[in-house]
Amino acid sequence: MNPIITIRNLKKSFGDHIILKDINLDFYEGEVVCIIGSSGTGKSTLLRCLNGLEAIDEGEIVFDGSDITSHKTDLNLVRTKIGMVFQEFNLFYNMNVVKNCTIGQTKVLHRSPEEASKIAIQNLEEVGLRNFIHADVNKLSGGQKQRVAIARSLSMNPKVMLFDEPTSALDPEMVGEVLETMKLLAKKGMTMIIVTHEMSFAREIANRILFMDNGIILEDGSPEQIFENPIHERTREFLKRFR
Repeated sequence: MNPIITIRNLKKSFGDHIILKDINLDFYEGEVVCIIGSSGTGKSTLLRCLNGLEAIDEGEIVFDGSDITSHKTDLNLVRTKIGMVFQEFNLFYNMNVVKNCTIGQTKVLHRSPEEASKIAIQNLEEVGLRNFIHADVNKLSGGQKQRVAIARSLSMNPKVMLFDEPTSALDPEMVGEVLETMKLLAKKGMTMIIVTHEMSFAREIANRILFMDNGIILEDGSPEQIFENPIHERTREFLKRFR
């Protein structure tokens, strides 16, 4: 089975500050991978490199057979296949809920407004927002906004979904509704790479856990291995905070 994403010798710096140090990883279709670790260890930067939001300094990222680090690759086309859900929602606040979920489809995928609307409504219903299809985005709760963002990404029919700490900007009582939506996607077989600080969620949903520290993948294993029997002392120190 060929990986859907292959990363080889990936390096990324901001000025003199090295963020990612020689990352080598494979991600496979249907996997749910959670990336954990302290803030500032490169987790979000790694995610942003995967869809070209951050240019890399060295190395190679191959997605579905295409080298996305090549200047010959159409990054906009690649991004239609890699959905991204951000911490701060990144919605269009001058558009209602359904319009947020159709604009990418019509502008990038060139679907008709009718087809785009049908697909958007299906995905909004999927994430539990049937009654908010024509709502003003500004009047939604944080949890509802994040579910709109998920429906928007799903409406592009991505092969992979990237989640960058999708609950970190939410009030505690709203975290659950977003995590439940993500669990539903996982059960349906969506390939997901998730940066998260929600350890119990990571343990429950992931097939695989990556522990990042100081710009490297320090551990890569099953939830059982990482949470019950981590190899490195640094991993043990990090996980103590969540027990």
